[in-house]
Amino acid sequence: MIERARVEDIPALVELMGEFHAESSYTLDREWAEASFQRLLHDDTFGTAWIAREAGEPAGYVVLTLRYSMEFGALAGMIDDLFVRPRFRRQGIASALLASLVATCRKVHVAAVHVEVDPGNAAACALYGKFGLRPYAVGRQTLTTELA
Repeated sequence: MIERARVEDIPALVELMGEFHAESSYTLDREWAEASFQRLLHDDTFGTAWIAREAGEPAGYVVLTLRYSMEFGALAGMIDDLFVRPRFRRQGIASALLASLVATCRKVHVAAVHVEVDPGNAAACALYGKFGLRPYAVGRQTLTTELA
């Protein structure tokens, strides 16, 4: 079952995010993650999240963040996180999470959806490809600086 995440889901979302980060050998600052989910789920102008449950147990989540894009002349969405616990993989949960995300994007007139993915992650690339996500604007790169 896929549901829009609520404030009450934050402990489960932080737990899932911790598992997601651990798969890549990253340590999650749980206080930061909780505060981030609090901000996101209290003001949907920034985006939202969905949580998947199987038999009442949190199985996965996806986070959508939003920004205005001059390139597209409308809102653009970023799939900020997508994670499904290993024992629930290959059961259609990631597809269901993405379907909910895309449906909401269409409803609120998001013009484009982006995701960062390792090009060597064939499973993720195939999943995103089912939703029309493809490499875009070859020759450009994203540059980032952390300000806070």
